[in-house]
Amino acid sequence: MPNLVVLRRNMVEIGKLLESKSLIVAAEGNMSVRLSGHGFLVTPAGRCKGDLKVQDLLEVDLQGRCSRGRPTSEWPLHQEIYQLRPDIQAICHAHPPWATAFASAGRDLDGQLLTETAQLLPRVPLAARSLPGTSEVARSIQPHITAHDAILMANHGAVTVGRDLQSAYELLQTVERLAQVTLLSEMAAGSCGLNQEMLKKLVTGYFSD
Repeated sequence: MPNLVVLRRNMVEIGKLLESKSLIVAAEGNMSVRLSGHGFLVTPAGRCKGDLKVQDLLEVDLQGRCSRGRPTSEWPLHQEIYQLRPDIQAICHAHPPWATAFASAGRDLDGQLLTETAQLLPRVPLAARSLPGTSEVARSIQPHITAHDAILMANHGAVTVGRDLQSAYELLQTVERLAQVTLLSEMAAGSCGLNQEMLKKLVTGYFSD
């Protein structure tokens, strides 16, 4: 396990990447890393992840308690994942637009479409819609998280896990690329599972960046 200073710097850097890659905007998204013992390093609530400083990051216990500040409201999601997956060390939740479009349309992703994702992500399942910041979110991922490292969250983005925060972030990027290519391939084939209004917003928004 890297030391705490390295972990803090890495989380700040990945926060900047999430924003610069348009995987989040404003105060969206949250991240956490398992520390030695029973502690976790987590992003604070209500803060732009692209503007975080190392001192802004919070150390919490499994119940989300900390000595200062307010951790992300999505801590129940992180807590549930850490309890169900003792093998993973980090979690990244964001709102990547292509993947979120599929999640909002009620569709999961088939990783078999791409050679490079067929083994890594044979399927990215869709969790049921739930109220953000509540225990509903934690319950929604229960049927999927033990067998999958990436999950779409209905109308609410995606969550990925990994052996460290870098790998969780890279997996999130892979999910977003899979969603992008899935949609573009359906468009190329003349058949798209998204309605025209959502398709127009997604494509216009992406290519205007």
